[in-house]
Amino acid sequence: MTREEYQMTIKYPIGEKNISYAKYFIGQSYLAPVSNNLFPIYNVTFEPSCRNNWHIHHSTSGGGQVLICVGGRGYCQFENDEPIEMTEGKIVTIPANVKHWHGATADSWFSHLAFEIPGENLSNQWLEPVNDVYYKNLK
Repeated sequence: MTREEYQMTIKYPIGEKNISYAKYFIGQSYLAPVSNNLFPIYNVTFEPSCRNNWHIHHSTSGGGQVLICVGGRGYCQFENDEPIEMTEGKIVTIPANVKHWHGATADSWFSHLAFEIPGENLSNQWLEPVNDVYYKNLK
């Protein structure tokens, strides 16, 4: 499926190539701002097999991230837990200070709305890529 064909299946814009964060992704992702009112919300779109590196959203109070799948099929995984399959409508709340990754399955585009939960002393720590052998064995 091409980018244009996939865009026809979701209600949010795919946006532009995610150049600013490309070094933290395996594969091509896209970023589209959806809202900037009380807090920023972005639609993040992953081409098939694209995923971000393990990372942590640090906070001393509050914080974390919420993902709402708006199209395709993907995964979100917390360290030492089984991957969570994400399909349209699935919501995953990622607590602050928890190592995790998210991305598309090998055979599907994947889009999620992402927003940071307000908190104190917020920062992101980008870590190692998701192991290719491990990723290729996900079903």
